[in-house]
Amino acid sequence: MKHARRRQSRLRTRVAGTTGLLTLALGAAVTPATAAERTTSASMTPTAASDDAGQAPGQLVALDDAAPHPRRAASVKVAPAPGQLTLPAPTGRHRVGTVDLHLRDSSRMDPWVPGQQRELMVSLWYPATHTSQYPAALLPNSQQVLPGGVTLPTTAGHTGAPVARKDGKLPVLLYSPGGRGNRATGTALVQDLASRGYLVVTIDHTHDTNDVVFPGGRHEPSMLPPGTKSRDLIDVRAADSHFVINQLAEIARGHNPDVEHKPLPHGLTQAVSTKHIGMFGASLGGGSVAAAMHADSRIDAGVNLDGQLFGRSEHQRLDRPYMLFSSEHHNRNTDPSWARLWENLHGERLDLKLRGSGHNSFVDNQVLFPQAPGAFGITPEVMQQALGTIDPNRSIEVQRTYVAAFFDKHLRHQHSNLLDGPSRHYPEVDFIR
Repeated sequence: MKHARRRQSRLRTRVAGTTGLLTLALGAAVTPATAAERTTSASMTPTAASDDAGQAPGQLVALDDAAPHPRRAASVKVAPAPGQLTLPAPTGRHRVGTVDLHLRDSSRMDPWVPGQQRELMVSLWYPATHTSQYPAALLPNSQQVLPGGVTLPTTAGHTGAPVARKDGKLPVLLYSPGGRGNRATGTALVQDLASRGYLVVTIDHTHDTNDVVFPGGRHEPSMLPPGTKSRDLIDVRAADSHFVINQLAEIARGHNPDVEHKPLPHGLTQAVSTKHIGMFGASLGGGSVAAAMHADSRIDAGVNLDGQLFGRSEHQRLDRPYMLFSSEHHNRNTDPSWARLWENLHGERLDLKLRGSGHNSFVDNQVLFPQAPGAFGITPEVMQQALGTIDPNRSIEVQRTYVAAFFDKHLRHQHSNLLDGPSRHYPEVDFIR
């Protein structure tokens, strides 16, 4: 037993260093939960421990604000640098456009930095036209190049491209990333949903996110006070989501809420609608969805990608559609917050499990880590702990299919038999009854 504990401790240390590097590269250290979402060392599943966001005993992939010390990664055999990393291409029929917006909530002070108004950076992803005339967008990060000259992916989005208007008003999806994670970490899923005709808004939760870059090169790092509770983070994220929806309503009214008045893509004002809104997120972002739905009745449906819940939302009745999508070892039997939420879901409810997946299978780590394990300082052992055994491209295909089917049903009223029960086309997905 002692030997096993020492081995697990060494593994946690190695993954912490790996995740710290990704914090600088992607702006995210997406862990099996967050710094507060406890996991067991063996299975990476949340336990019923307290939600102190400043500590993480027993957590397999710990948060680490700094990049790993060179000596820590020296023991990892570095593979030849593959150069440019890639993300899977979107599968929808539309080309994709994107634009970053700087938003300021003049009615709310920042909860983490006294004396400052709340500011957010968001990215809008949408079906676009004439994309060849607009530059391909990079991920919104402060660091694009990793060790060994490996560069982060160019996205499928084209900055400022006009909105494709053939489908009329666009249903809206909000995306909240994992703890300390930035809005770039779910790009493979986000840009695919945009290619299917959704306006997807990804949110950086300032001072919770590890590093947010504002116009002019201003950096806002994580500023969470020691002992911050995850339930407090979730409450702030819910308020952020409510504010973002209000700003979308302003765009629909013909206003430009960007602080610097950046020109909006042509056609965006006519395309935005706040009548059909969904929300999804990974890890702590997924755990924030129910709270955001309680805070704003305009959110019609929600998807939680492997995120533990904290605070009031797991105890409150929710009458709108909600889908849980878990990794291999995370379910209602191992996570009491999921069990409590399940009993309070009174709209359509789904609990899906992706066989062979790990907690990091629900973010872009799943395709980036295998392309350049040396650049991220990852051993095969660490890789399997973080990502499970499922093929990353298959994992993304499955998630894209089921998340789109869920939102198509509840925002577009397009029913799919895929959500009725197990499918022979997707045997990796278990329906937990």
